[in-house]
Amino acid sequence: MNTGDKNTVVGKPLNRVDGHLKVTGGARYSAEFPVAKLTYGVTIQSTIAKGKIAQIDTKAAEQVPGVLAVITHLNAPKASGEKGGGHKVQVLQDNIVLYSGQHIGVVVADTFERAMYAASLVQVRYDEEKPTINMRDNLAKAYLPKGKMPGEEPPDLAHGNVNQGLAAAAVRVEQTYTTPIENHNPMEPHATTAVWQGDELLLYDATQGIFSTQEKVAGVLGIEPKKVRIMSYFVGGGFGCKGSAWSHVPIAAIAARQVNRPVKLVLGRIQMYGPVGFRPETIQQVSLGATRDGKLTALRHAGTSQTSTFDEFIEPVGKSARMLYACPNIETSHHLVQLDQGTPTFMRAPGEASGSFALESAMDELAYALNIDPVELRLRNYADVDPSKGIPWSSKSLKECYRLGAEKFGWQKRNPQPRSMRDGNYLLGWGMATATYPTNRSPASAIAQIMADGTAVVQSGSQDIGTGTYTVMTQVAAEALGLPVNKVRFELGDTKMPKTPVSGGSQTAASVSSAVHLAGNQARSQLLQLALADQKSPLYSSKAEDVIAEDGSFFLKNKSSASETYQAILARHGMKMIEARADAKPGEEKKKFSMHAFGSQFAEVRVNPDSGEVRVTRWVGTFGVGRILNAKTANSQLIGGIVYGIGMALMEHTVTDPHRGRVVNADLAEYHVPVNADVPPIEVFFVDEHDPYINPLGVKGIGEIGITGTAAAIANAVYHATGKRVRDLPITLDKLL
Repeated sequence: MNTGDKNTVVGKPLNRVDGHLKVTGGARYSAEFPVAKLTYGVTIQSTIAKGKIAQIDTKAAEQVPGVLAVITHLNAPKASGEKGGGHKVQVLQDNIVLYSGQHIGVVVADTFERAMYAASLVQVRYDEEKPTINMRDNLAKAYLPKGKMPGEEPPDLAHGNVNQGLAAAAVRVEQTYTTPIENHNPMEPHATTAVWQGDELLLYDATQGIFSTQEKVAGVLGIEPKKVRIMSYFVGGGFGCKGSAWSHVPIAAIAARQVNRPVKLVLGRIQMYGPVGFRPETIQQVSLGATRDGKLTALRHAGTSQTSTFDEFIEPVGKSARMLYACPNIETSHHLVQLDQGTPTFMRAPGEASGSFALESAMDELAYALNIDPVELRLRNYADVDPSKGIPWSSKSLKECYRLGAEKFGWQKRNPQPRSMRDGNYLLGWGMATATYPTNRSPASAIAQIMADGTAVVQSGSQDIGTGTYTVMTQVAAEALGLPVNKVRFELGDTKMPKTPVSGGSQTAASVSSAVHLAGNQARSQLLQLALADQKSPLYSSKAEDVIAEDGSFFLKNKSSASETYQAILARHGMKMIEARADAKPGEEKKKFSMHAFGSQFAEVRVNPDSGEVRVTRWVGTFGVGRILNAKTANSQLIGGIVYGIGMALMEHTVTDPHRGRVVNADLAEYHVPVNADVPPIEVFFVDEHDPYINPLGVKGIGEIGITGTAAAIANAVYHATGKRVRDLPITLDKLL
């Protein structure tokens, strides 16, 4: 049995199924659920980076009308802040201050305004210690991480002999590239509404992982995970900062239990700089050696990044260097420096975004040193197998991405000489870089129900962080069930639903679609078996492979009059619905194949030679990312990643006071991100790619690959325009004057 042509909806540019809810205000985010007897929590944050709370005076705050509680380490219930996985949290257990902005108390009142005012009245006296804030001043203290990087890879990895490869090279490039702290800044701030129902806890939480949040909160509070229910129907962006349950989430639950009423706790924009993660600062040394004809003889990528004093987070900047280019000698390493700041976290393409800036800038420098076109240099070092693992790719369309990107951009018209191209008085620069991101997948489950009225409900406890999960899973479900899209309702965002992984690592589409696809197929097959075994059915005793499912009916392929609707089958059997559950998980394929998505980025910049102002004026991105689930949302995802990369290249930079550890540009007025005027026309093209190994639908995640290579393409274009190589992001006016 298969589905007919009318049900082939996967890949089509379907409008978002939740679009009407979003534009009419019907989509409820975590801070918007109506809850009876709701109260409001506002946290008190430390104003020093290191030390102890010597005294905390809450008397004035407690006397404000409407204040129900002021909770600090002096009266908070005992909890364990280290259980449940993920980042370590601080939940008012002691007087130790670990970083500026740490939550050291929470005020609960009957209105938000009263809670805010009361929080401002709390007086704190510290025994302050001198903090360690500047990573570059403390590189001598860098150490090898204790844990593994994402994908269970070791921090240090090498094959061949890099020193010998560099010694044998005719041309070498050895440079240092740096990236600053960056903050996520999703439109929706972190928000939690905590509701106790007896000894069970309901949390409406802005999270990228409802099940990991469930585990974390249960671990911190010392209760069974099944007694914690997380609901998150809509998330207003996350980009990684909502991938873990931070301190404010269990604090909201603690506060709600203390006042015996629901508590809503929403972080202000300034509170999102420090206690909920950030992309860490990195210092990366890249060494490339090559023969005169451009063949790499050695590649070394050494990264140092920051972590907190109480936790460990590795920014895996060298991961792309391990697999992107054919080279007999590759060495990558990662070291950490502990600082008195909050713990960094995942930020769109963690490791690959920062690492590709360094690696792809170095490749451009090598191209100029060899007088070889940057695209041609990459083709001469094209890896037909994963160089570090020695195994084939599950699929790879990078050559076609280069060819298509160069053609669509008009790369052949480029004069390679720096400062040779102009647009009037402006310097014009063209640059390119390779994009890549691993194809990840985790276990996921789904339930599909075909209802008596001919509609279907499919559930999988995932999250929609704005990427279009509702829409693409509706398409996958509709195709598997043999139903029109308007007859299928896909539900997510509740830990009562089947379990799925965190929406991070570009794995949601691959993981959840696999489960939804299998559940839909199984439900449809069960329904067909009822018909094939039923003497009253026109399909009786037919073979399943001779039946087509289309528009909610079964048809015999060669006998159009022999058909039956789903409704008729269920009605004749007196059934309200038929249900199937599927559990999908990866097998041994990752041991046999290296799995990655690939692409190329081509950028044009215009630079004012007098002011140093850089404008990105044109962009072409080409990508081989497996099967596309929705052409429209996929296009949006890639454009969004490129825009994110423009911000990384030219603007984003979290500035920290070196003495107090406080972020001094903690708002969207001073922390600059691209706005409409900063974004050029962006053309995205997909290379048709079939991958039979990665998952049942051949899907590769696309949420993060768009940012990879973007900053390098801009930096390379800036060099082409100006002749100045900027190796320290962001590329600001002062670095070009």
